[in-house]
Amino acid sequence: MKQVAAIIGGGVIGGGWAARFLLNGWDVCVFDPDPEAERKIGEVLANARRSLPGLYEAPLPAEGRLSFHSEISEAVTGAAWIQESVPEQLAMKQKVYRAIQAHCDPAAVLGSSTSGFKPSELQEAALRPAQIMVCHPFNPVYLLPLIEVVPTGQSDLAIVERAEDILRQMGMYPLRVRKEIDAHIADRFLEAVWREALWLIKDGIATTEEIDNAIRYGFGIRWAQMGLFETYRVAGGEAGMRHFMAQFGPALKWPWTKLMDVPELTDDLVGMISDQSDAQSGMHSIRELERIRDNNLVGMMRALKAQNWGAGALLKDQDQQLSAQAGMVRQVVDLQVGGLTETLRRAVPLDWTDYNGHMNEARYLQAFGDATDRFMEIVGCDAVYIASGGSYFTAETHIRHIDEVHAGKVIRVETYCAEGAGKKMHLFHQMFEGDRLLATGEHMLIHVSLETRKSSMPSAQIAENLERIATAHRTLALPEGLGRSVGRK
Repeated sequence: MKQVAAIIGGGVIGGGWAARFLLNGWDVCVFDPDPEAERKIGEVLANARRSLPGLYEAPLPAEGRLSFHSEISEAVTGAAWIQESVPEQLAMKQKVYRAIQAHCDPAAVLGSSTSGFKPSELQEAALRPAQIMVCHPFNPVYLLPLIEVVPTGQSDLAIVERAEDILRQMGMYPLRVRKEIDAHIADRFLEAVWREALWLIKDGIATTEEIDNAIRYGFGIRWAQMGLFETYRVAGGEAGMRHFMAQFGPALKWPWTKLMDVPELTDDLVGMISDQSDAQSGMHSIRELERIRDNNLVGMMRALKAQNWGAGALLKDQDQQLSAQAGMVRQVVDLQVGGLTETLRRAVPLDWTDYNGHMNEARYLQAFGDATDRFMEIVGCDAVYIASGGSYFTAETHIRHIDEVHAGKVIRVETYCAEGAGKKMHLFHQMFEGDRLLATGEHMLIHVSLETRKSSMPSAQIAENLERIATAHRTLALPEGLGRSVGRK
């Protein structure tokens, strides 16, 4: 039975929460009186479907069911997680909690997306204060993993810990805030940078575009993978943080910033900022900017995953969990000889697409290469075997590009073993989206000794496994295109 999440307030943040839950297999019930809520959440969900699945090499669970409700009571009944994302008005939030708690499961997680209020303020006049906590996300919620979890002394720690476990299962990072404070942790940094940026504009020192360029071409990239203190530790050289503090600490007494003052947001200043922002980004719609942002985030996060670093380490860990859940971690003896062998199932990442808006031709080869690696594991040529000195090298490849596929779509590869005798392993991969054939890849591989780098016979176990699959596959219909050369039908 699927778990249910209730989203109270379906704006940008609520829509992001809905997408994160849905794409992780939860059913989602939404309450939002806005008549445009269904359209708005649909647009956020479309962006999430395009971007989130491609962060992983393994497929996400089957998408949950999305429903919209006209009453809070309908949305929260039976929900294991209730996320409040209504406007930042304390009285409104407190009224919403009373309506939620009159109908929800007392053991359900009741989190608030508030960026500024303390949880103790939210708990005032609540029916069950212990149930309410802050779970503050960052936009886009369906991609960025940080969730600031802020309990109080009244909070039920069992509910808090269950909330953190759920967040981890969805690939997010719950950051427990030790003491409640206005704006929590991350937004206090953002507020400091924002205030300084307003002064730089007001004083005519920089435009909105120049300030953004200072961030994205410089320290913003460093912060994305090392944060603040680790970055400064590196800046201290071999002597580390102590040297950095000694060298740059005195600068803290210099009047470099105006963080204690806020410029008055006059009509002139607001107009100046708005005009500069229009000149900087007005050529793009908000939806286009969201897709550009998502493209960049996915590319950077996948790069971090390759290094098992920062947010990428979270992705790598969830990838392994998803692989296990999908049954992709199988024993070598599971040879799937009853039919074709499924060797790949994954979503197409954003960074696999090209200027034509579909999967780049080189990524077809990568997908088929990953399928070959999986087939090698199935027959016993796994990491342990390779470490012992034997492996397969690809000698020849022929790929037919039959149809296009776009970012976010789930592809699968079925593999036919045409030959498995002696040193040869002859594979024919077929790539599908649903039942639609996208491409075929024919590969001839030769077993080699990694010591001599020359062809050699595989182990007896691998030879037996290969022959067993090849014999079973010969009883199946011959795949169309097997043995075909370029330009000939």
